[in-house]
Amino acid sequence: MIKRFLKAIGLVVTFVISLGSLYLVNLFFMKPISIDHYLGKELVIGLFDSPESMTYMGIFDKYNWITKHNSALSIPKHEDLDEGINDAKKSLSVLSKYKDTSLTNNQKITKKIAMFDIENGLKQSEEFPYHDYPLNQVRGIHHNIISFMSDMHPVRTHDEAKDFIKRTDLAKDVYTGVLDGLERQAAAGIFAPEFVYAHVINQLNEMINYSFNEHPLYTQFMKKAELLEISKAELASLESKLILSIENSVTPGFILLRDFMVSTKNSANPHHGIWSQPNGDEFYKLRIRTYTTTDYSPQEIHEMGISEVARISTRMKEILVSLGYDANKTVGVLMNELNEDSSMLYDDTPDRKEIVLKDYTDMVNEATDAIKGYFHSMPKAPVVVKAVPEYIEKTAPGGYYQAPALDGSRPGAFFVNLYDIKQTPKYSMKTLTYHEATPGHHHQIAHSLENDELTVYRRFGYRTSAFSEGWALYSERLSLEAGLAPDPYDELGILQSELFRAVRLVVDTGMHYKKWTREKAINYMKNKTGMSDTECRVEIERYIVWPGQALSYKVGMIKILELRQKAMDELGENFDIRDFHSVVLDNGSPPLFIVEQLVDEMIAESLIN
Repeated sequence: MIKRFLKAIGLVVTFVISLGSLYLVNLFFMKPISIDHYLGKELVIGLFDSPESMTYMGIFDKYNWITKHNSALSIPKHEDLDEGINDAKKSLSVLSKYKDTSLTNNQKITKKIAMFDIENGLKQSEEFPYHDYPLNQVRGIHHNIISFMSDMHPVRTHDEAKDFIKRTDLAKDVYTGVLDGLERQAAAGIFAPEFVYAHVINQLNEMINYSFNEHPLYTQFMKKAELLEISKAELASLESKLILSIENSVTPGFILLRDFMVSTKNSANPHHGIWSQPNGDEFYKLRIRTYTTTDYSPQEIHEMGISEVARISTRMKEILVSLGYDANKTVGVLMNELNEDSSMLYDDTPDRKEIVLKDYTDMVNEATDAIKGYFHSMPKAPVVVKAVPEYIEKTAPGGYYQAPALDGSRPGAFFVNLYDIKQTPKYSMKTLTYHEATPGHHHQIAHSLENDELTVYRRFGYRTSAFSEGWALYSERLSLEAGLAPDPYDELGILQSELFRAVRLVVDTGMHYKKWTREKAINYMKNKTGMSDTECRVEIERYIVWPGQALSYKVGMIKILELRQKAMDELGENFDIRDFHSVVLDNGSPPLFIVEQLVDEMIAESLIN
């Protein structure tokens, strides 16, 4: 109890200094009489269990002398599971005591969000504690430490550089904790599919066999350390200590994980869908509820996907035929030919990556300027374009987004995968820009982080891909409507992206519910979208190790479009797209059923006025 209290005091000092918020003072130094105080207090205290989250947020780094988070990593322990279950039950009990009659409308929404989130997490912890794959080819723990240390841990001072090494010294402890969980998972009869073993063993062997001058932890660290205002002797000391840390902690940790994978390889799951794991069908239903924030059944989503694939394909065929393409060929075949068209690809020159990054940056700037009229305000944080790190580019998706630091020390980042030249056909680049940067992920996430009107919980406590990915996919359509894709080839790129997400509805439910194989899903995606072989394989393998997440994009987009159309129909000439976007974006990242409630309230209020 004393330790928990001291942690709370330390964090509130940091928060108050960083944000200058009287509200946060009240969080700890006044009785938490409101549901907002309670959830905010729990969230703030919980941050101390994740030094990585504190680094990610950025605002704590100036006061690391209090928090010591930049020299720590989360070490997995088996007791964490029981502690998490007990904490969830306690939170639900406390939340249930806040009666709706005593809550404001906004607090009622907060209560719904919190209980929905905690109930889902509790069900997974109690019934499905080992159904995830901690080691996987896309977002496994072996990748996470390297990407976190390389991309997130700041090396702006000599002390931060020394903290970097203190953290890498802990890598083996982290991997030892992960190993304990993997052994418990194996005892429960849950093993990853065979292809996951092949990928992860190869990745771990590559990391184990890195020479120091090619190890990503070493190369990324030295690039930053060499810019510090320190003596050559101090730099040499840092270098030698990091090499020892990699040799004594990081690599031995990788060996622990590699040896486990090798020793259990013969037990690898011969099937690909989560249905094949113990009680897998029920786990998949929970994943659907969590990721889509709906109660759709797998069959309903599968049929929704088939319908959307047909609709989008019809429009794409119309455009392709108008451009002179063969009407007798399928959309998938025509788009595959378009992907192979040399005029749509960059020349494979030594400076290709630099050229592509510049072109993406120009697209971000164009979109940021052109979309302003559709919003009452734009986010203050900038967004930069970066290449996906080479050590993960073979298995990483085509693009992804990383949020900015709260203190402005780190901008938002739009990462693009430049490994395969065919992953970057020119006609699809604007679409990816609108999805990941503006008006997609960067606009939505930075806007939410900068929204001082939100409570601590609504600002930081809950996020759902149904909202964030649904918004990003909606943003592609919005950009088309805003005239940002006047070229029919650019529209094809946007439609192909939407088709891709519709196909996800089919293949995700196909593999995890209808027992499709990985190969069947890859062939379906290839035939329907015309995406490259590399893209299809990487995407399908991602869905296998992340059941249900791929459904959130299209389900979220469909709901946002449905609500926009409803507002347009009922408000007529009084409909203002900026007002609609404010209602959607000004409330954090809520479940879709909350977005629907908020839009309904906006419509009712507008009709009264």
